[in-house]
Amino acid sequence: MRVSTRQDLERAEHERLSPDATFADGSVGRLRPEAEDALRTCFQCDRDRILHSKSFRRLAHKTQVFLAPEGDHYRTRLIHTLEVAQVARSIARPLGLNEDLTEAVALGHDLGHTPFGHVGERALSYAIARHRGLPSDGPDSRRPFSHSEQGARIVELLERDGTGLNLTREVVDGIRSHTGNGRALTPEGRVVALADRIAYVCHDIDDAKRAGLLEEADLPFGAREVLGGSSSERIETMVRDVVAVSARSGDVAMSPEVREAMLSMRGFLFENLYSVGDAKWEEPKAYAMLVELFDHFVAHPDEIPGEYRLHDDPVDVQAADFVSGMTDRYAVRLYEDLKVPKSWRGR
Repeated sequence: MRVSTRQDLERAEHERLSPDATFADGSVGRLRPEAEDALRTCFQCDRDRILHSKSFRRLAHKTQVFLAPEGDHYRTRLIHTLEVAQVARSIARPLGLNEDLTEAVALGHDLGHTPFGHVGERALSYAIARHRGLPSDGPDSRRPFSHSEQGARIVELLERDGTGLNLTREVVDGIRSHTGNGRALTPEGRVVALADRIAYVCHDIDDAKRAGLLEEADLPFGAREVLGGSSSERIETMVRDVVAVSARSGDVAMSPEVREAMLSMRGFLFENLYSVGDAKWEEPKAYAMLVELFDHFVAHPDEIPGEYRLHDDPVDVQAADFVSGMTDRYAVRLYEDLKVPKSWRGR
């Protein structure tokens, strides 16, 4: 049985991938130089490091859209992440891009997400801004907490007990850039940014329909005409469109018609699901709880676990690192321990 070495895999990339792909042996490198793996390319190592990280495992218990849903089939942040990886690879493969790099970025793109989804991100931004005496109602781009920036911070500094995962620059850039906070330097990173939008638009509709909050007929008619009448049809339409347009243009892109239809669906979700409706009725409680947790740890920095105090960071950064890394259920349990009176038991 013949063993393929890293060098064999790197040579094979040059034989089968597009000239536009990002090649493992051409990586810019890691923050800290280290010996190459004998059997895996640098991007394969990055994928595996992310997959085995604590931050990745915690995604299984973090909200995607629905807070503490009653049901086994609603998506968590981990399921969303896996679906983004699948969509991204479905785009990267026919374009001849590097699937290992694409998968690594996709698996790591939401590591910095807070508990309780985007409401947690807004809560920490508000709490940090208030602590620093900054305006707390600015646009997203000016918020002091961003899950994409936090994801980069996690893999560079916080994972592995404060040493970071030491990923390649290409993977870290893709994680940092996936929300439109800058443009990814690699086509693989740009594929993940699009795949993220494709996945959450389609699958959040799917979850809302399962919850009885939306019907297919409620969705914008024009967008349905362009994209299709089910999640699988819409994903197929958008993936095929990205592949065809990218192949023609030489960059990762959607056609104007399909992009407009996707944005129409996204706008509909923001108006009817993400910010209002039955899916959001518990969000004010989650928001207030995370603000209180942040304030508590800023006031009691000695209670922040040591792994978040290894670096010379301001106390509000340490508190945000700790609170943002919590799962939904851990945040609730910790809040109850700190804030809810316990029954007294005599001997």
